[in-house]
Amino acid sequence: MGCCNSASSAAQSSKREWKPLEDRSCTDLPWLLIFLLFCIGMGFICGFSVATGAAARLVSGYDSYGNICGQKNAELESVPNSGMDHTHRKYVFFLDPCNLDLINRKIKSEALCVAACPRQELKTLSDVQKFAEMNGSALCHYKLKPSEYTSSKASSLCPKLPVPASAPIPFFHRCAPVNISCYAKFAEALITFVSDNSVLHRLISGVMASKEIILGLCLLSLVLSMILMVIIRYISRVLVWIVTILVILGSLGGTGVLWWLYAKQRKSPKETIIPEQLQIAEDNLRALLIYAISATVFTVILFLIMLFMRKRIALTIALFHVAGKVFIHLPLLVFQPFWTFFALVLFWAYWIMTLLFLGTTGSAVKNDQGFVEFRVSGPLQYMWWYHVVGLIWISEFILACQQMTVAGAVVTYYFTRDKRNLPFTPILASVNRLVRYHLGTVAKGSFIITLVKIPRMILMYIHSQLKGKENACARCMLKSCICCLWCLEKCLNYLNQNAYTATAINSTNFCTSAKDAFVILVENALRVAAINTVGDFMLFLGKVLIVCSTGLAGIMLLNYQQDYTVWVLPLIIVCLFAFLVAHCFLSIYEMVVDVLFLCFAIDTKYNDGSPGREFYMDKVLMEFVENSRKAMKEAGKGGAADARELKPMASGASSA
Repeated sequence: MGCCNSASSAAQSSKREWKPLEDRSCTDLPWLLIFLLFCIGMGFICGFSVATGAAARLVSGYDSYGNICGQKNAELESVPNSGMDHTHRKYVFFLDPCNLDLINRKIKSEALCVAACPRQELKTLSDVQKFAEMNGSALCHYKLKPSEYTSSKASSLCPKLPVPASAPIPFFHRCAPVNISCYAKFAEALITFVSDNSVLHRLISGVMASKEIILGLCLLSLVLSMILMVIIRYISRVLVWIVTILVILGSLGGTGVLWWLYAKQRKSPKETIIPEQLQIAEDNLRALLIYAISATVFTVILFLIMLFMRKRIALTIALFHVAGKVFIHLPLLVFQPFWTFFALVLFWAYWIMTLLFLGTTGSAVKNDQGFVEFRVSGPLQYMWWYHVVGLIWISEFILACQQMTVAGAVVTYYFTRDKRNLPFTPILASVNRLVRYHLGTVAKGSFIITLVKIPRMILMYIHSQLKGKENACARCMLKSCICCLWCLEKCLNYLNQNAYTATAINSTNFCTSAKDAFVILVENALRVAAINTVGDFMLFLGKVLIVCSTGLAGIMLLNYQQDYTVWVLPLIIVCLFAFLVAHCFLSIYEMVVDVLFLCFAIDTKYNDGSPGREFYMDKVLMEFVENSRKAMKEAGKGGAADARELKPMASGASSA
């Protein structure tokens, strides 16, 4: 993170010429410092929780009296049975492990430290006593000796019978029941479609019996995604027009069916309808008429839009074709989602571990049952909120780093006239520029998304808590606010992505880049609409194709598996994985297309192909500009927005 130069001025005019890849300066340095300070705060939370003993309590576990299992403990003030030596008692055992508090998500049972977990079911107190004598593991209260387990006072101080067979959880030293049947209510509360334990068992057995098939189908989805990216590169022209024609035909067909149903129902004799159903038939006829008129209006508007934007659809085809070339020159782009996913998994694992530490940190206090709990008091209790904000901001920061890396690599490809002079590894070169110059810009852009996402999550939480309690007006207002914030978040995400591209081109700070990108997008609004409708819809169909192909292969393979009868859950797992893989790959493709479009728009705005102002664009895009110029001349008109495309292109213009 070797930023050394001052940030670029945000007061530059939007009319200034862009100088791609020429100026390199550190952007939004103060925001990088703010982000680093925030990360230091996240580290302080983790360090505080570990330093206060939360790590030992989390890993080794503790009993209901504040004693950590597996070590000698200090006595707590006014807490009986504290300060015990549990050096040889390394496992936490719950007297009633199936007594769950679904609201607070914890076990409502007294916990003891024991030497060993009962590996077999203990049906009577005599069995509990025999287990203590043979294994040296006392499962009853500390003040009871094994010889007293069968006495009358032992019933309230010993575990609930029968004691289920249990085994220690790896790394966390808790005795957990081997048979999960006692957690049926908990599973039913979390998984609403599970109505009985037998269904849950059959679903889990289906996953375990088909793990090889699931792994194979997941690999199949990965291969299909890579093949589809290659196919799109070679048949982009045919594919885009097929999608466009199918959309128009589908709209025309739906409209025709609605009018046919309306005409058929209108001609049907009303004498055959009983009086009680006459009003219903008239309402249905009126509804069909409204639907048919609405569909007709929609179809006419869609047809006019397609007719008006047909030249912009040609630009979408050209951009998809060039995007395929980008992946040929920059093959490491394909693996970018894997590195991002790996970074997110590492951060989420750290975040969850710190969250677990926070759950066991603080001072010892007695609860209503007289047992010890650890709670944080004072200002430190708000560390939870800081930790949650960190989850959102840093996750968005990692995703923004991916966007900036992709944008930097594609910008380098586009604005390098001779593709043989590309850096040896444009992706690594882009990462180097990101770390040296643009981490502050990424931190600022991700923080803006965080500012929108947090209020939306708070409103969603309030809506879930008030479900069934609020009136219709309040429910409508909450949903409207959530919807508006969601739309704002999507718009900001798109603007941020283009701002990162502008930063990669001109090395300006976030606000200047966002302003410049916004001006370019507004000037090319129709082209943006064409790319974001036709292009995104085509990529969505690609995702559906991969999911359907993987699901079909899964049905064929699972149909011959005779080890179990229910294979719904394995199929759902496979389809979800296939969608995620397809989404990751095709989202990178979509990102590359968006970056190429912004580069193309800047190229055509400031260059005209004349000597000294040669185009940077690929031959395919240059052909599009030439065809547009000829079409304008033949039509005998041309707006100011497209005037730059009418300028003659010099024969010496570089083409990739």
